[in-house]
Parts: sequence; C-alpha cells; structure tokens
Amino acid sequence: MYSESRILCPKLKQKVMSAEDAAAMIPAGSNVGMSGFTGAGYPKAVPNALAERIKQHNAGINLENGEKPFRINVWTGASTAPELDGKLAEVDGIEMRLPFQSDPICRERINNGEMNYVDMHLSEVAQNAWSGFLGKMNIALIEVVGIREDGSLIPSSSLGNNKVWIEQADKVILEVNYKQNARLEGMHDIYYGAALPPYRKPIMLTEPAQRIGEAYLRCPSEKVIAIVETNSPDRNSPFKPSDAVSKKIAEHILEFLDKEIKVGRLPPELLPLQSGVGNIPNAVLEALDSGPYKNLTSYTEVIQDGMLQMLKSGTLAMASATAFSLSPKGIEEFDKNIEFYRNKIILRPQDISNHPEIARRLGVIAMNGLIEADLYGNVNSTHIMGTRMMNGIGGSGDFARNGYLSIFMTPSTAKEGSISSIVPMVSHVDHTEHDVKVIVTEQGLADLRGLAPRQRALEIINKCAHPDFRPQLLDYFERACASGRGMHTPHLLNEALSWHQRYEETGHMLANSK
Repeated sequence: MYSESRILCPKLKQKVMSAEDAAAMIPAGSNVGMSGFTGAGYPKAVPNALAERIKQHNAGINLENGEKPFRINVWTGASTAPELDGKLAEVDGIEMRLPFQSDPICRERINNGEMNYVDMHLSEVAQNAWSGFLGKMNIALIEVVGIREDGSLIPSSSLGNNKVWIEQADKVILEVNYKQNARLEGMHDIYYGAALPPYRKPIMLTEPAQRIGEAYLRCPSEKVIAIVETNSPDRNSPFKPSDAVSKKIAEHILEFLDKEIKVGRLPPELLPLQSGVGNIPNAVLEALDSGPYKNLTSYTEVIQDGMLQMLKSGTLAMASATAFSLSPKGIEEFDKNIEFYRNKIILRPQDISNHPEIARRLGVIAMNGLIEADLYGNVNSTHIMGTRMMNGIGGSGDFARNGYLSIFMTPSTAKEGSISSIVPMVSHVDHTEHDVKVIVTEQGLADLRGLAPRQRALEIINKCAHPDFRPQLLDYFERACASGRGMHTPHLLNEALSWHQRYEETGHMLANSK
C-alpha cells in the first residue's frame, strides 16, 4: 500500500487489515478508548467504518421486539473531529461520551438527552480509569506514526490518554497514519512512573523543558488485534484573525502582566504559560509575541499557531503540551520547519501535562475562556443558560485551581449584545470564586485577588461589564445589599437568575429591551 512501511515489527505486520475488518472486531456495548485531543491524533478510518456498520445494523433491528440498537461508549483525551465524534453521533452510535467534546452533533444529542455525557477534569481521567470508576475498557483504538522493530509505538500528534488506554484495554487496534510527519518521533515524553495511592510518589518535573519519561508508547504485541494503515490529515480548523474585541482583551492582559513584573510579583520572563484554545487565546499569544518578552516558557495542553510564532521569534524558548491544535497554515509551517520545532516542543500524556502538582510547582499563568461570570467571581465555562452543554470543562479547572494566576477572559456580551457575560449569579458553576483571580473583557480587567465578595462585585461591574448592562448590575447589587438578607455575599434570590429567564422569554437580558 505504501512505498515504505512504517510497521517494522515482523510479528505485527501480519495484523494489517482493512478498516471495515477492524471495525467488525468492536462489539456493541464496548467501552472504547480512542486517541485524540483537540482534533489531533485521533483515529480516522476505523470510526468511520464502525459508524457505517452501526448504521446498517440499526436499520435492520426491530425495537418493538426488544432488539437493542448498536452503541458503544467512547472515551478519549479531549475533543476529536467529525470523522470520529461526528460520524458516530450521526448514526446514534454513542451511548456515553467522556471526558470532553466539541462536536455539534454530539452536543445536540447530549442536550436532547439522547447521549450520556460525563464532563471531567482532564487531569483526573487517567486516575479514574485506573481506579475502575469508569468500568472496564474493552478496546483501545489509537493512532500512531509508526511501529518500531520491538513493537513499541511512535506516538502521533497528540498523546492524551493513549498510554492509559493501552494499559487498561483488553485489546488494541492501531491506525498507522502516514500523513503524520515521521519526524514527530522523539518529541514525546511518556512518564511511566505514576501510581495510585498509597504508592504514589512525587513527579520530579521542576521545569517545562525537563524530560522525565520515554519517547515511545509500550504496547504488548499480544494485545494488538488489528492494524489499519491510513493517510489522512488531522482536523485543522483555521483561526479567525484577531478582531478589535480580542485585541482589547489581549491589551488588558499585557498591561496587567507588565504591572506584575514592575511590582516584583512576576519575573521578566514571566512564569510558564497555559492557554486555552481559540481565537481570543491566540490573540493574547500574538500580543505577547509583539511585546518585550523573551525566553518565555509554556506548560499547557495544546500547541497553537500563536505558540509556533512565539517559538520562531524567540519570545518563547520552549513549549510543553499534550497535543497540537493548528490551523492549516500552522500545520504547513510546522511540517516545513519541524527540525527547528523538534527541540523546542515536548508532548506529554495529559495526566502529566495537566497534573495539579506540577502546575502548582511551576506556578503556571493560566488563561482560559468563560461563558459567563457573576458579580462575585464564580465562572461558568460549560453550560448555556444553566442546562445546555457547550463543550466541557476540559483542563481549565486543572490550571485554575493550581496555577499561580488564573485569568478568565471573554467578550462582555454575546448574541449581538443580547446576552451579558457578567450576570448577577451564574446559571452553572465550574470554577468557584476561590479559584478565579482575574476576569477580563474588552471593557477592562478585574483583579480579584485579596478582595472580599462585595469588593469583587464592584470591581467586576465597573471593569468588565458592558456599559449597556452596567446600570442594571449596579441596581441589582445595591438592592441586594439593602435587602438585609446578609451582607457578605448579597443576593436577591427571586431575581438572581431572572436575567437568564428574561433572555429565554424575550431574547434579551436587558430589562425593558425592545
């Protein structure tokens, strides 16, 4: 099939087969651990073949006779792509999904109650799997760059939970993807020293550039039941150019960091950066790259376009992550200059890239997005109007709770100004006020450190709320303070969620809006 095979282990060469034959080895009801993290390194061929098999099977069953539809439980590192989540969700082939997703068809089924979804801190997935909390893993379906002579695996463009899935699964199916750059070999650092309590030892990683593990995934050859050769690219979504709102948010963050350096709370090279995925985080990275900074480091989940540029310019000395999340332009740049990036990027399993102990030790500066924040600093990053899942908490909680600085950023309004991102009370809490240090919108930056609840409320309203909503927020806060119900965290319980109710009834959060 390919001029030069990447399957060098003679014993495993005998297990090469079609995606259809491999998919036939996955029984209904299986717990399937799949590779993939932010659209990188996920299996492409077998999920598609499995979806077709499920579609044909379910078309021929009689539900009235008690026949059950063909579904599986899908565990991954994080989000994948339409070829995996989308295809399987489209045929109603997923019974339960964890720990993170971003697929629109999955989202619809989750919010319609047609798919169960367990939203989890990404750092905890491996431990929960090892502890048996998630049940028994039947099959691991993992994309790799190649297979070495000794049967060890060259990881692909993400590591995620691949190590744990291979260890936990009864059987392993591999996709060897020739589209992935062979020069990825050696960029990974896979730590095999983790253990469950009471045998856990400190993870001796004291700086982002340090290596503590191995470059390859261990996989007993007897576990491998099928190998499928593919030649398909990752999902490489383009980032939108930075708009005025994103640039303003980035300005506020840079001004804040500069002040922190001047007062001695941050060194000139800052502390290791963690950045969520998206257009606003990339705008912040662009702004950092245009500033005076040099030799910064990153200890994060994903390598984005902005980080490649920072590495190239020297603003960033090195980056540690668990996956790539690049645009088509970014992947072209990476492939073209991979020899340069090989010495500046380390990919680790997500239980290490997101590990609370390491994030706390390194003093990570965490920068993540939010859906809404309330007057006292509680943040909702997952649910729309309190009930409808967007994507999931991902790794934001791992870093917000344990980082040196936790910065949450968002435009001050959504839906063309009909929704305020600052509300009296969030409709769902992912990050409590105790873990949120800074909130930023294009309006300004609220530094919440060392402030009591009522002080935080005024800081957030005056610095972050959109002018259209600011008077209404102040009015709510002042009446809550005057209510006599309690002055520590004043609320009017009969109005606290009325903004959300008003939006659902009228299409706007503003009172008396036309």
